[in-house]
Amino acid sequence: MQTSLKNKIIEVCNKKIEQKGESVGLSFYAFFANKNDNPELLMEAATWWIQTHQLDHFEKALKIKKMIENNQ
Repeated sequence: MQTSLKNKIIEVCNKKIEQKGESVGLSFYAFFANKNDNPELLMEAATWWIQTHQLDHFEKALKIKKMIENNQ
């Protein structure tokens, strides 16, 4: 996974956790704007989320952050 995507995921997770608490959930779409301006990066996130880790549509932000920090 690209470093820029990892950094964005951690940034978004931190923001969501700060705003709504440790039990907040999110989907991989939370890391992107509402327009498809970077399809390769979106597919990279989707592949990591859906194929690699078979995560549910919504997962806890804290779980995702820890997975990224642990290079999973």
